[in-house]
Amino acid sequence: MKFKCEKCGRDATVHLTEIINGQKIERHLCQECAAEEGITIKAQIPLSKVIEEFLSQSTQEKELVNLRCDVCGMTFLEFRQRGLLGCPHDYEVFEEVLVDLLERSHEGKSYHVGKVPANAGETQRRQNEILRLRGQLQEAIAREDYEAAAHLRDRIDELSKQLSRYPAQGEEER
Repeated sequence: MKFKCEKCGRDATVHLTEIINGQKIERHLCQECAAEEGITIKAQIPLSKVIEEFLSQSTQEKELVNLRCDVCGMTFLEFRQRGLLGCPHDYEVFEEVLVDLLERSHEGKSYHVGKVPANAGETQRRQNEILRLRGQLQEAIAREDYEAAAHLRDRIDELSKQLSRYPAQGEEER
């Protein structure tokens, strides 16, 4: 059954049911008249999408609950409660969670964006520059700026070659 807007006669798209003094009152309005009365309708997310997201989150949660470090025995729940890792191996065990956590707390970046200590060495500086340029490369590709992407790719290749010529930090040249 199609309802007409009770104010202007157009097709009603907003249907309200109110209980006033114990009486059920139904109102049928078009979008414009509803807006004039200050009735805002939030865009509804399909129920299937809500259920899908819920199930994927609960599945992920279940998988995380079962995570345990073989070395120190720390579980994901213990990490979540304490906020501290138990041993260096935990970084590998909880890598997915840690990367997500870092990206959320560092505005989408999972690598260091900031000052580097003076004693970090040239190798570390080049590695950080390559990571920064890779991020810019992804952004250039996303906005389909292929010329900029090509320049960034070439700069990354150049830095990678320079990096392979230098020994890793703490190693001696042979």
